[in-house]
Amino acid sequence: MKLYDSRVAPNARRVRMFLAEKGVSVPTVAVDLAKMEQKDEGFTALNPLQRIPVLVLDDGTAISESIAICRYFEETHPQPPLFGRDPMSRTLIEMWQRRVEFGLMTPIQLAFRHTHPAMREMETPQIPQLAEVNRPRALAFLQFLDAELAHRRFVAGDDFSVADITGYISVDFMKFARIALPDDLAHVRRWRDEVAARPSASA
Repeated sequence: MKLYDSRVAPNARRVRMFLAEKGVSVPTVAVDLAKMEQKDEGFTALNPLQRIPVLVLDDGTAISESIAICRYFEETHPQPPLFGRDPMSRTLIEMWQRRVEFGLMTPIQLAFRHTHPAMREMETPQIPQLAEVNRPRALAFLQFLDAELAHRRFVAGDDFSVADITGYISVDFMKFARIALPDDLAHVRRWRDEVAARPSASA
């Protein structure tokens, strides 16, 4: 088993953080995105979409999409549960995972991909207007999340989950998309600081 990884890609970091929470170690293969190694023939054979990360199992099965990879490790290493402990918690975590991914992570990634000089070759054409549209969308979602976090410790409830991992790496990636975290989001800041203190945050 090996994980094709990149230290600069937020989705790859999402998997690393998930594995760290599980206490699972997987050999990694570094893919240099700046050198466009994800477009090499060998990597394209693993993931025709040419995206990081990819988990290759011992039987040769290649799993792409970060949440699918996390789901594999949830099934093979169920403790601690990061997708929920029972039907209700699993449902709420799934709901919040999707809300955070679509409402926060995607707008931040679009803002980054369509303005950052390092993305010029990967995002063709870059459309600066997309960044201008999506920055306020990310901030609006954070306002919504701040109100929710006033009533609970973590994104989907009292237990840390994959939704918190997605949220944390998204907020941490805001600096690269030139989006400042507003000072008045006290509950988001409390949550972010708590997650940042977990050992997995440095993965």
